[in-house]
Order: sequence, then C-alpha cells, then structure tokens
Amino acid sequence: MADKKLKVGGYTKFTSTDYPGELAAVVFVQGCPWRCGYCHNPHLQPRDGTPALAWGELLAFLAGRAGLLDAVVFSGGEPTIDPALESAMRSVKALGFKVGLHSAGIYPERLKQVLPLVDWIGLDIKTSFDAYDDITGASGSGKAAHAAARLVIDSGVPYELRTTVHPALTTRRHISALTRQIADMGCKTYALQDFRSVGCRAQDLIDSSSEGALDSEMLGQVKSRFRHFTLRRADG
Repeated sequence: MADKKLKVGGYTKFTSTDYPGELAAVVFVQGCPWRCGYCHNPHLQPRDGTPALAWGELLAFLAGRAGLLDAVVFSGGEPTIDPALESAMRSVKALGFKVGLHSAGIYPERLKQVLPLVDWIGLDIKTSFDAYDDITGASGSGKAAHAAARLVIDSGVPYELRTTVHPALTTRRHISALTRQIADMGCKTYALQDFRSVGCRAQDLIDSSSEGALDSEMLGQVKSRFRHFTLRRADG
C-alpha cells in the first residue's frame, strides 16, 4: 500500500496537548524545506535518510491503541511534504481515530487535498506575511502561508492559528500586522506562544532574552481581535 511509504521521523505514543480535548499519538513526518531559526525539531528538516520507523510498523502499533486513544496527529517536519500523507490519514481514520494535523502551510495545494480528512488543524503562522522570508529562509514563503491560512479559515475544519514569538525575530510591529491581517481574513481562534529553547540549535536565540515581546499592552490588543485567544508562556 502507498501509505507504507510515509517517511516517519519519530512518534509520541501519548499526548494530551497536541490535539485540544483529545488523547492522541503524534506521528512526526520527516522533511521540511524551511529553516526557521527557532525550530525545535531541526533533526526532522532533512528529507533524506532512513526512516526512524516503517509506517507499516507504526500503523500496527496504532491499531493496538484503538479505543485507548482518540486521535492521531500528523506533525513534523512538515507533514504535507510527504505524498503518502493522504493515504496514511485514510488508514488512521479506518482504525476509528480522529485526524489532527500540525502544518506551517508550506504546500497549500497539498494542504487543500488532505483538509477534508482532517478533524482539527494547528497552523503555524510565523510572522506578518511580508516578513516571512526573513524567518523561513525561503523565497515566497509568505505567499504560501497566506494561501494556507485562507484555506484553513474557510474550510470549516476546527483550527488554531498560532505564532511563536522571539523578539529577535518577531517584533511588536510584526505581531500587530499579522494579527490584524488574519483577523481581517476571519480568523477566530489564535494563540501566541513564547519561544522555547528545547531542541533549538540557534545558540544566539537561546542566549538572547525572549522576554518583553508579549507585554500586557500588546496582549490586550491581540486578544481583542479574536473570539478565542490563548497565551502560552515558556514557563507554563
């Protein structure tokens, strides 16, 4: 079967935080073309290499968890990089699981293909769309992210758009512009989260303070723009 070719970079057997309100397993798909400095899974960026586990083996494990877990979340890396993602999602749904997806919206057309199979999506929005290339290192990345946000907001699929903040990369201007942009697009559910150093290989970001980017004035402004707003502090 085609879904056996899903390139698995790793997995988490159990989590209560990666799919809101559900107990889930997480499948980390290998590969991501963007090079965000604060990435906490840089080992998943290269697409080449031997999978950590064959998809068939992982699917067999998941089958044994049916009735014990509610959902399977596909994360990464960037899961939409893998042409076998749709088939893998269908196999998971056939076992009775809900399907969650973590994506940065890198491939909007591939995202569009799998969205009908998704029960919840967390879409990472890096910064204001005009400043994307500075974070991702990829030309035209803002255009892709904007298209993906439009797809998710209009899809009817439950979602969360969320932004990781480090003041060296994401300034008050970026946050203000971005939240205004996505609110105008119709976004209702949004989260801001502090940079976390775990897994990050960018020593300059680790060494520099991430405090001060999310002060009370900025948080009040952002919160007023969304029906549902969540703040995730690094020490939370």
